[in-house]
Amino acid sequence: MTSLFNDIIFGPVRSRRLGLSLGVNLLPVESKLCSFDCIYCECGWNGDHPGGRRFNRREDVERLLRETLEKMVAAGTPPDVITFAGNGEPTLHPEFEAVIGDTLRLRDAICPSARVSVLSNATQLHRPDVRRALERVDNNLLKLDSAFDKTVRLLNRPQGNYSVERVVEQLCGFEGKLIVQTMFLRGECEGVRVDNTTEEEVSAWLRLIGQIRPSRVMIYSLDRDTPCQTLEKVSKEELSRIAARVEALGIPCPVAG
Repeated sequence: MTSLFNDIIFGPVRSRRLGLSLGVNLLPVESKLCSFDCIYCECGWNGDHPGGRRFNRREDVERLLRETLEKMVAAGTPPDVITFAGNGEPTLHPEFEAVIGDTLRLRDAICPSARVSVLSNATQLHRPDVRRALERVDNNLLKLDSAFDKTVRLLNRPQGNYSVERVVEQLCGFEGKLIVQTMFLRGECEGVRVDNTTEEEVSAWLRLIGQIRPSRVMIYSLDRDTPCQTLEKVSKEELSRIAARVEALGIPCPVAG
């Protein structure tokens, strides 16, 4: 069953991709707010969690993060990573750049070994403040689930205009200081077949990865409940074959099965 994150600071949880991760939710704690409506989102459909744009206040985020980091360090269990995720797209927050600045200062003062990560769907890269913030974090993880607009509309259901070509151009602008993350899955949703693991899909996606030249690519498949119940997890063996093709481009590609 899908669910929301009910706190501003959540976890720590053991992340398949990042290690011991302390989560930061900038989005409303009682509703979902996202520029995508992914068919595999662990938070469920956007329409199932309606609400206003009640972003968490910068001051509350800073205070609660400071308190939590101090407790974890005192207990001898500092996080490996501070991860911005939560109930939607974190870069939608109007003070996102300032919040990242606060977080980096706290990290440096309290637990300098921790990395700061942002999990983003890359829909706000047209905003200069978002780009500046993402250039400062340790792990700038940006989503690219397909090379085709049609497949993105099926998988990610963008809210508003979305163009793979435009997003790839923006990703290239980071000059390698980014990690591309891609969810591979297949199945059916609302009577429509969806599959981004076909040779056509993978080959086109690989061409874009070669163009973007990220520092890493992270690929994974389903691990949590999804709002669409008829999706199929891709095996780790199949993911590993895709990863080998990425690494043939000279780009590291860890697999989370």
